[in-house]
Amino acid sequence: MENNNIFLWIKVLTVGAVWAFSEAFGWLGWLVAAWVICMGADYLSGSAAACKEGKWSSAQARAGLWHKAGMIVVVAVAAVADGVLGNTLNNLPILEGSVEYAGMLLPMTLGWYILTELGSILENANALGAPLPGFLVKALAAAQDVLEEKSE
Repeated sequence: MENNNIFLWIKVLTVGAVWAFSEAFGWLGWLVAAWVICMGADYLSGSAAACKEGKWSSAQARAGLWHKAGMIVVVAVAAVADGVLGNTLNNLPILEGSVEYAGMLLPMTLGWYILTELGSILENANALGAPLPGFLVKALAAAQDVLEEKSE
């Protein structure tokens, strides 16, 4: 009986944490969380693939981390740009509240990066010996193409 209570508390705490995160950060927070998880998975799967091939090096690992740091800078720029655009458009006296800008640059940037990371994770999985479902590769490529089209 006591084990059931432990699992019940684990479930309650998990649901509470997910609810609190959702309340605090909303859907955009989950998008950021997905991106961070994908970055970590890409780094780990890339390191594993390099180890399997006997090509792992600290210099390449550092280069990968610098690449991730650059992505963080780009996401920060998108967030600031969304904030500036939103604040400007939502408060211009000439528009008198006729425009409500909630932000599009940050979600599109995060979506693009998530798709890029997922594609890289698939490449790493393939290098580790996992077969890739063609439909998944095509779906990720098509989704990324759509985002790139919309941003041009």
